[in-house]
Amino acid sequence: MISTETSDDAASEEGYDRRRRAQWLAGQARADGVARRDMLRLLAAAGVTAGAAGAVPALGAPRAQAATGASVTAAAAPGIVKPLPAERFTIRGTNAETKFEALAGTPFLTPASHFFVRNHTATPRLDARTWSLKIWGDGLKGGGLEYGGAREFTLADLKRLPSVTRTAFVECAGNGRSFFTTQQGQPASGTAWTLGAIGNARWRGVRLSEVLRRAGVSRHAVDVLPRGLDAEYVTDDGTNLGRVRRPLPVSKALDDVILAYEMNGAPLPADHGYPVRVLVPSWVGIASIKWVGDIEVSAQPLYSPWNTQFYRLFGDKYPPEGSAPLTHQTLKSAFELPWNGRVEAATTHHLTGRSWSATGAITRVDISTDAGTTWHRARLKDTPHRATWTRWTTPWHPKTPGPTTLLARATDTTGHTQPETTPHNTQGYLFDAVVRHPVTVV
Repeated sequence: MISTETSDDAASEEGYDRRRRAQWLAGQARADGVARRDMLRLLAAAGVTAGAAGAVPALGAPRAQAATGASVTAAAAPGIVKPLPAERFTIRGTNAETKFEALAGTPFLTPASHFFVRNHTATPRLDARTWSLKIWGDGLKGGGLEYGGAREFTLADLKRLPSVTRTAFVECAGNGRSFFTTQQGQPASGTAWTLGAIGNARWRGVRLSEVLRRAGVSRHAVDVLPRGLDAEYVTDDGTNLGRVRRPLPVSKALDDVILAYEMNGAPLPADHGYPVRVLVPSWVGIASIKWVGDIEVSAQPLYSPWNTQFYRLFGDKYPPEGSAPLTHQTLKSAFELPWNGRVEAATTHHLTGRSWSATGAITRVDISTDAGTTWHRARLKDTPHRATWTRWTTPWHPKTPGPTTLLARATDTTGHTQPETTPHNTQGYLFDAVVRHPVTVV
């Protein structure tokens, strides 16, 4: 029997995280690439203080990365490969945010030409003919890489395995971050996304559980760590954090995670993970590692910078060590209309937009065209499902010229409705409040 978390643990990242911190304190976990100060902060909840630092195991140097068999060449131009026309995208550093108005008239599935790009560095150019995925670690039968127990899969190998298809959005954890500042007057660090750091696609690939079982995952495995083939990430202060990687509990890895090699019926585009990416439906986008090159299966709990320094909630409303690592995304709505757009008076307009939830299907969307004074229900255009979005429409016949504010407020099958405000966190994750969309009637 494979050692997974209990059903309660699988649903509770808080319980999982508490146990992992205790295991790290006992010297039973690894935290390569995590600054000592950050592990001390995490361990504060387990009763460790800076004065007891001698009780904390010293962090070792980053371990050698497993060979991947991939051929990586420099992109023709650094950054993003696909065209980024101004009518579709807003460039934000190494990232490209989809302009939501550009989705008007597009189908339920986001075309690759309109899909947002979140890169830590630059899109690597990989050759699928020489690419391979190495599964390794002491959580495999035979001891993994050190004892010759690693398994390697080419793209052709993966395609010979039973395939599955999942329709799901991928959304950056910081989507909506800018509204902490503009709506709530609370600054947050990171890329100033509005609502366009999301795309919805039909992904085809092989279950990660299928690959792990064929690689020989053992009953001792507790964590699975996919790592990307993009360049090592160096912070603004010069700290090299290595390649992007983020551990998953084995229970999640054996559940609904897939290794995707197609997007909307075509091979993955370069910017979206070609030739193979991890897809973790409904979880924050960082979990869905692009350009995956190796996966460590560990009998010891694992930490990385992407579930310690980043992708936790820090701030006045959270404990000093931060929240548990982020897992599920949240609930949002957006209009397919330009920000500060102009609309004609005495004309009937058909407002359109999209709402989405990671934890339930959308059951209703309420619209206000007068800054929240009155509300009416929009018509849903799609059959709602969890982890995808639902398109909606509503007529509007403005009579009086002047500025006004449009609001869209979604409710899902869990009973969750978008709130008026989101509790602040310093890195601006999981903004779920109703967004105030300004327009001018002319």
